[in-house]
Amino acid sequence: MSIAPHSLVSSRPARRRRGVAARGVTLIEMLIAIALIAIVSGMGFVGMSALGSARLKRSTTLVASSVKVAYSYANASSKTVRLVFDFDQQKIFLEQSGDRHFLEKGRTGGADAATELEKDAQAAAAALRDGPRAARAAFEPAKTMGFDLEGKELPPGVRFWQVETGHQDEAISEGRAYLYFFPGGLTENASVQLKMGGEGEGDESDFMSVVVTPLTGRATIGRGRIEMPTPRDETEASERNDEGS
Repeated sequence: MSIAPHSLVSSRPARRRRGVAARGVTLIEMLIAIALIAIVSGMGFVGMSALGSARLKRSTTLVASSVKVAYSYANASSKTVRLVFDFDQQKIFLEQSGDRHFLEKGRTGGADAATELEKDAQAAAAALRDGPRAARAAFEPAKTMGFDLEGKELPPGVRFWQVETGHQDEAISEGRAYLYFFPGGLTENASVQLKMGGEGEGDESDFMSVVVTPLTGRATIGRGRIEMPTPRDETEASERNDEGS
């Protein structure tokens, strides 16, 4: 009978040690699990960032190739051609006109209005202008060289930030923006800025730009928000002194 109490007393520390050991192993496992989650999350963030960057590059390539198509099609068809950058749909459309078109300052560049916003702008301009004027050129979709009525959509997560062209006094960041091409190899100075991510300003690394120069229609892709270069004279505008042309 004297042995039993001793056995009970001696067994309690053993159980306590086993409990402490079990709790220690569980804590270590939790730390390992947290570390693994952090590593996986970090890898996922890097992967998403790389995916977004790849989509942004693909978007600028899409814009640059569209410029090349429009420039070539204007020459081949002997028609005035324009690229439409639609901010609502985040798409690029190719349009053509058989009418004679005179490029003018203003949102549509002197063409007939295609949206209510453009109609309002033209009505406001007409109220300030006196005298008759020539009819505006009307444009319709051009189905050629990979373009159709559906246009070409930017990859997911990428959006137009703003578009500057020679006929606009200010950059366009809503509605539709236009870039015109003419038979004989003529176009406008332009800058198309694209952004990866939401509507906020973001970092400069979230932006890439496509800069278009006249006469040659050369589209140059660059990182960040690149503003449209303003030529100081016709020689500079023609790129004759541009070493990269």
